[in-house]
Amino acid sequence: MTPRTENETAQLRELIARARVVLWDFDGPICRLFAGHSAEGVADGLVEWLEGRGLRGLLTESERESLDPHVVLRAVDRRHPGSDLVAELEERLTQEELRAAASAMPTAWADPLIRTWTAVGRRLAITTNNSPRVVARYLESRGLTACFAPHVYGRTQDLHLLKPHPHCLNSALRGMGSAPATALMIGDTPTDYAAARDAGVPFLGYARNEHKEKLLRDAGATTVVASLEAVLKAVRLQA
Repeated sequence: MTPRTENETAQLRELIARARVVLWDFDGPICRLFAGHSAEGVADGLVEWLEGRGLRGLLTESERESLDPHVVLRAVDRRHPGSDLVAELEERLTQEELRAAASAMPTAWADPLIRTWTAVGRRLAITTNNSPRVVARYLESRGLTACFAPHVYGRTQDLHLLKPHPHCLNSALRGMGSAPATALMIGDTPTDYAAARDAGVPFLGYARNEHKEKLLRDAGATTVVASLEAVLKAVRLQA
């Protein structure tokens, strides 16, 4: 991970100082949802379920080989938008995510950062492509529900509105009565960055390894941290 320059440290502090509302992606910045329940295995399971129904032809070869269950879900939705098939596939993914939540690994420093930001009066929301039912279960298990409720904006059956579409961010801003410029989004993927950019929300990238950092920077993110500890320290300095 590239060490932060003095300029990036100043950018981080400025982002935090301006933010009155913080929009969090879920899987990545808050926890590794599939730490103990492989996302690759879930994607394979969705593909096998489709093939078992004689629907192999709905997916291209690259989609069938994808390691991301959301790729499979989006692909089916593009070909059969709003169908019962999509609704059933989305529910199957939700059930797999619920199973994964039981073994999700909290991201280092996420819990104390969430509690500290709440304690100093910032309002928090979750804007995610995961099911809001999964987010609710995880937050309850960590005693964090009060830090976010009721502001959890997750996947619906309108799958074309998943990030990188800014829909969930715009919903959070409306729900919290916040202007985009006074918000901050924390995300770990190029789709998070794209959604924040299109919503007009300043973006802070979280990258737990060099590959994720490169993807974020290539997408256009300018402020990226390898650990949320740096963010926590900055928040405490400004408290």
